[in-house]
Amino acid sequence: MDSLILCSSAAPLISNQNRYSRSCGNILKYPREVQQFCNARFQKRLTSPHLKFLGIKGGLSSGNKRLFHACATSGYASEHDHGSYSSNNIPSCLNLDAFYRFSRPHTVIGTVLSIISVSLLAIESISDISPLFFFGLLEAVIPALFMNIYIVGLNQISDIQIDKINKPNLPLASGEYSVGVATTIISVFAFMSFLTGWLVGSWPLFWALFISFILGTAYSIDLPFFRWKRFAVVAAMCILAVRAVIVQLAFFLHMQTFVFSRPVLFSRPLIFATSFMSFFSVVIALFKDIPDLEGDRVFGIRSFTVRLGQEKVFWICVYLLQMAYGAAILTGLFSSYSWSRLVTIFGHVVLGSILWVRAKSLDLKSKAAITSFYMFIWKLFYAEYLLIPLVR
Repeated sequence: MDSLILCSSAAPLISNQNRYSRSCGNILKYPREVQQFCNARFQKRLTSPHLKFLGIKGGLSSGNKRLFHACATSGYASEHDHGSYSSNNIPSCLNLDAFYRFSRPHTVIGTVLSIISVSLLAIESISDISPLFFFGLLEAVIPALFMNIYIVGLNQISDIQIDKINKPNLPLASGEYSVGVATTIISVFAFMSFLTGWLVGSWPLFWALFISFILGTAYSIDLPFFRWKRFAVVAAMCILAVRAVIVQLAFFLHMQTFVFSRPVLFSRPLIFATSFMSFFSVVIALFKDIPDLEGDRVFGIRSFTVRLGQEKVFWICVYLLQMAYGAAILTGLFSSYSWSRLVTIFGHVVLGSILWVRAKSLDLKSKAAITSFYMFIWKLFYAEYLLIPLVR
């Protein structure tokens, strides 16, 4: 999902070779074979249509050829690039690919699925699935997405130097976004989130947004008494509070009390969802730091991974999830509905088995493999929200 072409814009590079000499100063550490591969790859990509797009006529001068060779061998060209080039005529804030990466889409998907899933728990009969339900769902999802973008964006603004090591493909770390552009984006989205929540008029929804804003800000912002992500336990509690408690309770109460105008009711499925996602949120809070070990260590972030090591934290996460799946299976055994009992037991047995097989085969020495497994954890997170409405 993340890629950079010509260090986010080719035209500035051609006009400023000195800047490139500084940013690509590590070229000599690459093996000759890598240099030859990258150089050949760039020569192939720089066909006449590309040169025309970049405003270069008559081919490349010898100096510019050396410049592109330096770029090719400095790691800015990725195997996952999309073959697209930025233009100076397009403001960076309108670069959809950069905004996609800035929004951290795996968190966006998680937010949408969690709200839909929890909202379905408020349905008591088939007649509840009505335009009223879907309108109430939109009232919750839209401001929550705005707040999600604010939180992940603020985290990137506060972590630019760390992300240059851990996540160099993010727009701020790569230079595609300036701090000013990113600050404007998150300010607009925070304002739109609160404005939308206020216009809706649902107190559970508004408090969900407000508490998420406070915790998300305190988690990331680098001010005295804040930047709670530096402290492993506090960071985990922030994520647990938002993902496990606020999402489950506040958005359920939004549907239950505001949309359907029913009394407060903490049902068995809601209690299960909150308990299960408490385990899952702790796992996400722990696991997200495993691939970020190098940058966190350099910048003094005392995560559990820095303290205990990658392998120990990895297996703690796996065992916590297996415990959660075991508890879900027991919950399914006591369901009064045979169809719910079957789905709950079978679904969690399958998910737990897949998790165990993948965990046993993971190469903990490969950052790419660890990052891939982290995204797999998010897929399990999505899958659980598909099962939760069926737990009765």
